[in-house]
Amino acid sequence: MSTITGVSMPSGSGFRRAAALVAAGVTLALALAGCSPEGTVEIETPTQVEGAFPAETQAQLEAAVSFAMAATGSTGAVVSVSSPWSGSWVAGVGEAEVDDAFRVAQLTRPMVCDLLYQMVDQGIVALDDEVRDYVTSVAGIEGVTLQMLCDGTSGLGRYEQALQGTALQLPTRRWNGNELAAYGITGFDPARAGVGYSDSDTGYVLLGLALENAANRSVSSLLKDDVFRPLGLNSTSLPGSVAAAPGDPALTGLLSQPGADGALACAEPTDVTVRSASFFFTDSGVVSTIADVVRYTQALATGALAPEGTDRFATPHTLGGDQPSWLTAAGGALQAGSLVGQYGSVPGYITAAFSDPATGMTVAVTLNNSAASDTVGAYLAWELASIASKAPAASGQTVPDAGLPWTAQQYHDAIAAAAVCPLPA
Repeated sequence: MSTITGVSMPSGSGFRRAAALVAAGVTLALALAGCSPEGTVEIETPTQVEGAFPAETQAQLEAAVSFAMAATGSTGAVVSVSSPWSGSWVAGVGEAEVDDAFRVAQLTRPMVCDLLYQMVDQGIVALDDEVRDYVTSVAGIEGVTLQMLCDGTSGLGRYEQALQGTALQLPTRRWNGNELAAYGITGFDPARAGVGYSDSDTGYVLLGLALENAANRSVSSLLKDDVFRPLGLNSTSLPGSVAAAPGDPALTGLLSQPGADGALACAEPTDVTVRSASFFFTDSGVVSTIADVVRYTQALATGALAPEGTDRFATPHTLGGDQPSWLTAAGGALQAGSLVGQYGSVPGYITAAFSDPATGMTVAVTLNNSAASDTVGAYLAWELASIASKAPAASGQTVPDAGLPWTAQQYHDAIAAAAVCPLPA
């Protein structure tokens, strides 16, 4: 995950299947209103009004997504924005359909932390258990606990930076989690454990391995039984190691790479849709659809799966450096002002999703070209959230006090500054 930088604190066309998307928006609105399949966990959010946003709000949302697509060289995007008091918008934009599956990237992290807390509640593990108690194949990580892995305070490094080039060249290779972790623990200093937040894909891979070993079951099946099924996420899974697209139908995943002249080939991106999810594993390997992502993000924000008496967001950690003071991390998730969610990227997809537990406002988006920084996903989600937070109330509704510590223009400008492909004139 890249650093959020360069942003200070504040003092129509191309949209497919319009009629079908209106129907999809109504269906999603019902889900956001709290309707859930029998036997699934109830998510307590304000009732979503039916219908689309007012025309002016809708135009602003569409323009923001189109701009971000141009900045990243994306040919498609799947997006959902909902303000319970005003309206909703669910769309496949460009070369995308609303039911396309995609890789959710680092939104996998809070899902694995959900599993951790479920297993703690079941008495299988404890938050202060050391990782080496369950993953004996790695050495030199004394003092690192399961909770540190979940919170991102383990002090461990990143394996992606060392291996991404090989992973791109070998999309069908089946990676072993222990091998990935070995690259991320090189140079680890035990004195750093628990000191502060530092982004670590290695930590979440180790957490997945630890939970597998503790339960003597695959983490894929554990997630299915303890997270996905209870929330009714029927289109969400952690795939195995066999190379495949993220689903059927799938949003085509692209990656613009430098051409012979050294310039990024924005007009001729490489198709990276089919690959093994084993390289991403429990850091960023989950696949899903926009409807499931919205439901999951609202469940995350409201603590729908949290065992009684637990609050994994009670002691958030600042991200440090030049990160905004309103952006903190805890429990595998990020808290951006009043929003809870996560963002990130894997080859082919930049994904972000955030929800406000009080107002129910939710934004989720995936762009299908990962050449740009993954922060563009966060920037777009926060731009959309700012627009949606100001949407006028529908008849009989009241606009809640949902002030955010940024403006839509700030993050529009941030996307422009992070652009890797030509922007519209």
